[in-house]
Amino acid sequence: MQSTTNYLWLISDLLGQGATANVYRGRHKKTGDLYAVKVFNNLSFLRPLDVQMREFEVLKKLNHKNIVKLFAVEEESNTRHKVLVMEYCPCGSLYTVLEEASNAYGLPEDEFLIVLHDVVAGMNHLREYGIVHRDIKPGNIMRVIGEDGHSVYKLTDFGAARELEDDEQFVSLYAPRHKPPGTISGHQKCENGKIEWSTEMPVSCSLSKGLQSLLTPVLANILEADQEKCWGFDQFFAETSDILHRTVVYVFSLQQATLHHIYIHEYNTAALFQDLLCRRTSIALHNQELLYEGRRLILDPNRQAKTFPTTSRDNPIMLVSRESVTTVGLIFEDRIPPKVQPRYDLDLDASYAKVLLNRYSYKSLLVYQELVRKGVRGLIELMKEDYSEIQHKKNEVFHLCGYCTQILEKTEQFSLEPIERTTQDIKSKILPGGVLTESWTQQVGTHPEDRNVEKIKVLLDAITAIYQQFKKDKAERRLPYNEEQIHKFDKQKLVLHASKARSLFTEECAMKYRLFISKSEEWMRKVHHVRKQLLGLSGQLISIEKEVTILMERAIKVSVRPQAYLSQNTLVEMTLGMKKLKEEMEGVVKELAENNHFLERFGTLTLDGGLRG
Repeated sequence: MQSTTNYLWLISDLLGQGATANVYRGRHKKTGDLYAVKVFNNLSFLRPLDVQMREFEVLKKLNHKNIVKLFAVEEESNTRHKVLVMEYCPCGSLYTVLEEASNAYGLPEDEFLIVLHDVVAGMNHLREYGIVHRDIKPGNIMRVIGEDGHSVYKLTDFGAARELEDDEQFVSLYAPRHKPPGTISGHQKCENGKIEWSTEMPVSCSLSKGLQSLLTPVLANILEADQEKCWGFDQFFAETSDILHRTVVYVFSLQQATLHHIYIHEYNTAALFQDLLCRRTSIALHNQELLYEGRRLILDPNRQAKTFPTTSRDNPIMLVSRESVTTVGLIFEDRIPPKVQPRYDLDLDASYAKVLLNRYSYKSLLVYQELVRKGVRGLIELMKEDYSEIQHKKNEVFHLCGYCTQILEKTEQFSLEPIERTTQDIKSKILPGGVLTESWTQQVGTHPEDRNVEKIKVLLDAITAIYQQFKKDKAERRLPYNEEQIHKFDKQKLVLHASKARSLFTEECAMKYRLFISKSEEWMRKVHHVRKQLLGLSGQLISIEKEVTILMERAIKVSVRPQAYLSQNTLVEMTLGMKKLKEEMEGVVKELAENNHFLERFGTLTLDGGLRG
């Protein structure tokens, strides 16, 4: 047990260790509250006095939620070494977070944005006080849980901090001199091998393409090897603030089966939003139809984004294209597990276990399939609306034709029964319980009740437990004989669990997903044709309505004239007009019959040939 005047700690409660100081979990002697106690060792005295005092002086100036607070500077009772009493962060550092199994391939997007916001805010506070940290890294970014349950990240360890020079650039960032301009990542396949540079983020990056497109130019400019071109802090802060002040609108492109994160300012308009949609999906504005929770969403071009519906990954706006588009689906890597090394090696075994974690996008595959199913239900509702409008228009045209026939007594009667019969048949297919709806209740693909997601999770949980034990084994550096044998048995189990997990993913989740996407693409093509037929039918009904109206107007004008003024030419013109009308109506009957035949074929497709009825 060690102590100062007001605080005490156990040397076994070590939180972190550095060259010149150790950090312990301590308590206040009177209140029992927890604190982080930084105790400097003898090596710290080898530094110049001004360097020793620098961290004290820096921390005294600062008071910000994204910087670890300094509460007191005291001396250890026996050695008289300086002790900094600071805010205790029970969740560890960002390095600790990144070491978690679930973050093996990067932080979730929401958490990444919190890190970016908090680190930039802390850096800006330092900037306001004329201070540069000079050692920002995951181990010096501490994490706590805020009152709202979200993470809060705080900068710490100001031993390397100094006064900031005017217009200082990001000189402390690692940027190799032979790195090509604009590149942000590199891949070295073997030790001392050639680095393959890239201007894009790695395929394994878990961030959305929408966020990547905003971050890429920022990274390229702060990693610029040429210091004359490298961004200064002001531009970096302005650009990151612009990103952080955007809201995200989730949009699922139904026919493409892709989810998009559209980052936009709340004051931006729907016109800009749909332009961004066009850039992301290549679906032109005039072909975009939007649905939200099963209803058509009409966005006035001047409507601000802050008034848009609240969206999420599971409840996005659905984008439907009026024109046929290629299905893309979720792009994922079917990563082949690394070859296991038979020899006993604590370092390699821990690395191998970590690589096996979080390798499969099984949850995303299920989410995407559910989004397609949800979008299809909305699309069916959209088709019912289209049908309802055509039905209304048909009734209007029928009424006009009947009235026109009464006025022009010499004209043949129209046969309207086939049209009525066909529309009733379409109605039976589009309403709830019809073929279109029922087709999707038995659609192929992975369903939640298959429990494949849960099966894979059980295996990955077992792998995680082994990984955690391997981390402890690695820290020991050398294991007693019995523990060494247990380690080897666990390694065998690790290989077995990994094999089962990959088999479940490739043979169940991934295979069913690909089949689902294939059948969905086929279904979308059929529906696109049906919608195109309905649109054409609607246009023809409108055209006929116009011609009937013109004939009606002529007939009314003629009917109020004396019979002596009714010329033979007029009668011939009206008769020819009505014959033309009859021919066009017969054309409508034919279109409806073809549409009905197509829907019957579409509704009875089997899973082998398309869909199950």
